Amino acid sequence: MNRHLLSAADLSRDDAVLVLDTAEELAHLADRPIKKLPTLRGRTVVNLFFEDSTRTRTSFEVAAKRLSADVINFSAKGSSVSKGESLKDTALTLEAMGADAVVVRHSASGAPHRLAHWIRGSVVNAGDGTHEHPTQALLDAFTMRQRLGRVEGLHVAVVGDVLHSRVARSNVLLLHTLGADVTLVAPPTLLPVGVETWPCNVSFDLDAVLPKSDVVMMLRVQRERMYGGFFPTTREYARRYGVDGRRMALLPDDAIVMHPGPMNRGVEIAAEVADSVRSTIVEQVANGVSVRMAVLYLLLGGALTDVNEGAV
Repeated sequence: MNRHLLSAADLSRDDAVLVLDTAEELAHLADRPIKKLPTLRGRTVVNLFFEDSTRTRTSFEVAAKRLSADVINFSAKGSSVSKGESLKDTALTLEAMGADAVVVRHSASGAPHRLAHWIRGSVVNAGDGTHEHPTQALLDAFTMRQRLGRVEGLHVAVVGDVLHSRVARSNVLLLHTLGADVTLVAPPTLLPVGVETWPCNVSFDLDAVLPKSDVVMMLRVQRERMYGGFFPTTREYARRYGVDGRRMALLPDDAIVMHPGPMNRGVEIAAEVADSVRSTIVEQVANGVSVRMAVLYLLLGGALTDVNEGAV
């Protein structure tokens, strides 16, 4: 693998499969009384979050601690950033502290790429603006493989607010690399400019896509990023692009429903769907720890054979 994980496009098929295979081995740690490996003992991982996060920040923290790394959680609120310190100066401070890896979430697209030029350690993109979120795509692919036994050849529908979704872009890139067939389903106002160059299909008709989908990935309507009328009303959006019990019945029998969270219940996904046996939403959170362990493990020099040999 490369020294950094900034984009899903950074991963070759072999790289992605290696992460998924490593995550599968590391997932067994959750069943053990002592859920730790000594692999990254003496290494320092910094969680550098300029945006609010629950799932991603916490799972990276748990992942690093299970690998015995020292973890520093850095929040923009209450730090020198709130006094006007630049990203570069923050990066140089972390460099002086000897950070071996920096996990960064930032509201500006491209911020992790800039950070990678300023520090010697590895940089992991935990979400930058509306650009990318590669570890979310990896955990989504891992969840598909766990539930359906494969990723290659799957028909995946990614539905909703594609325009503001870094999850959508990373999933399209990674799933294409792994051989899945992806279709974006959204109103025209919630599709980004240039989407026709993405390695996927585009549809405006959810009901037509569902019967041939193995996976339906719902995207949160990101109202906090919307500064205009992207759809008439929330009720109209839910009617056209939300998944409820009626739409779930259109899916093939073994199809699954995913959501990166947090959910807007009753908007993009009904409670009866979110809480059904077809839903993988809770599994995705658990799988996020295993996948992020694998990413940190491989970026900081681990080898797959060490997982079994060094397990506590």
